[in-house]
Amino acid sequence: MARRLPSQPPNLPGFSYVRVLGSGGFADVFLYEQNMPRRQVAVKVMLAEVVTSQVKQMFQAEANLMAQLSTHPSILTVYQASVSADGRPYLVMELCSSAIGQRYRSEPLPVPEVLSIGVRIASAVETAHRAGVLHRDIKPSNILTTAYGHPVLSDFGIAATLSEADVTEAIGLSIPWSAPEVLLDETSGTIASEVWSIGATIYSLLAGRSPFEQPGKENTSAELIQRITKGRPQPIGRADVPPRLEQLLMRSMSRKPSARQRSALELIRELQSVEAELGLPQTPIEVAMDDWALATADDPEERTRVKGVVAVDPGSQRRRRKTPAAAATTTRTPTRTMVRESIGSSPTSPPAAPSRVSRALVISLVACALLVVVLGVTAAVVLVRAGSANDIPTVRDLSGRVSESTIVFTWSDPGIESGDSYVVTVDDQPPSSQRATEFRVDAKPGETVCVTVTVNRDGKTGSPSGQKCVQRTASP
Repeated sequence: MARRLPSQPPNLPGFSYVRVLGSGGFADVFLYEQNMPRRQVAVKVMLAEVVTSQVKQMFQAEANLMAQLSTHPSILTVYQASVSADGRPYLVMELCSSAIGQRYRSEPLPVPEVLSIGVRIASAVETAHRAGVLHRDIKPSNILTTAYGHPVLSDFGIAATLSEADVTEAIGLSIPWSAPEVLLDETSGTIASEVWSIGATIYSLLAGRSPFEQPGKENTSAELIQRITKGRPQPIGRADVPPRLEQLLMRSMSRKPSARQRSALELIRELQSVEAELGLPQTPIEVAMDDWALATADDPEERTRVKGVVAVDPGSQRRRRKTPAAAATTTRTPTRTMVRESIGSSPTSPPAAPSRVSRALVISLVACALLVVVLGVTAAVVLVRAGSANDIPTVRDLSGRVSESTIVFTWSDPGIESGDSYVVTVDDQPPSSQRATEFRVDAKPGETVCVTVTVNRDGKTGSPSGQKCVQRTASP
C-alpha cells in the first residue's frame, strides 16, 4: 500500500515553514522556525479529513495533558496549541530526533543505553500515572531524543485518565506493543497494560524487533494478535543481555496482569538492580513527588493511583527510641546494685575475715550466676536453631547514608542462594525485588525514608530486617 503524501503545511502567524518531518494516521509533523523567540520547532497538524468533533476533543485533551506533564525531563515539551486559519488544530513542540525508533531496527542498542532509556521512560510513565493519566501507546517510535541526547516520551494522543480508561475506546493502538487484555477488548488500558508496553518496548530496543515478531514468518496484525494473546515472547538472542534482565522483561509481559510488576516504579527498581549487577551507575528515578503531579485528577484519593513516598517525622521517632547508652544504663545498673547488696559485708561480721556463712553465700551466688549464664546461652542456641529452621537467611546489618539528593541503603549478603532475591520495601510503596545489596531512593531535603529488606526464596519470604530510617539533611 502506497504511503500518502503529507498535507499542505498551514500558514501560522509567527512561524516560517521549513520542511516535512513525518506523517501519521491522524496528523503530519512539520519543521517550522519560530520568529520570536527564534528557534526551530516541530508542529503537529491534524489532517483536515479526520477533523471531527471527537478528534478535536482528543487533540485538545492531548494538548492539555502534554502541557501538564511536559515539565518532566523525559516527556516531550509542548510550547503552545491552537487552530490554524483553515480549521486544523496544531501543537507546537520541542524539536527532537526520532533516531531511537529507527536505529533499533538496524542495530540493537547497547544494554547500558537501553537500561538508561528504560528507567527514564518508565519514570515518565510513572509520573503520568500519578497524575491520573495512562499513555496507552508506548512503543519505540514514540521515544524521541532531545538535542542533548535525553530520551523523551511523546504522543499522548490516545491517552486517557485512569478513571475513564474502562469506558473509553482507543481510537488507535499499536498491536506489537499492546497487552493481551487490550487486544482482546477486556480493557482499553490499565497500569498493568502500561507495564506490559514498557517491557515490550525495552525488549524491542534490545532484540531489534517487537517481542512477538518472528523473522522469516508471517507477521500480519492477525498473526501478532494470535501470538500475543496465546504465547510467550521468543528469547532476545543476545549473549550480552543478562539473564536477570530478560527474566524481568518476560515477567512484565506475562499474559496474566497480576503476574507483572505492580507499577512502573517497581519495574524501574528492577532495571536499576540490573544496572547495579553490571557495575553501571544507576540511572536516577525521575518521578515527581509534589502535589502538582496529582492535581489533574478529580479524586485525590483515587485508589488506582500510585502514591508518593510518605515522609516520617524523624523527631517523633527519636523521642520513642532509646540510645544504646540509655539502654545499657536501664539494664545493667539494677543488676550491679543487687550484687552489691547480696555480697556486701554484713554489719555483724568482722571486717577482717568473712564467716563461713558469708563464704557459702558467695559460692551460692556465683553458682546461681553461672547457672543463669548457661541458661541464657542455651536459650540463645534454641532461638538460633529455631530461626534457622526456616532456612531463609535474614539481613541483619542494613545501613543507610545520604549521597547528594539520594539516600543509599546497603547490607551484606547473608548467604542467599541462586534464585533468591531481596524484597525491598520503602515506607508504604509497593515492594521491589533485586539481587544487588544496594538500594537508592531519591529524597527531598528534610525527608526521612525508611527501608526494610527481606530475602525471598521459592516464593516464600524470610524474617524481615530491622527497619532502617535515614533523613536527608535539609538544605541550608
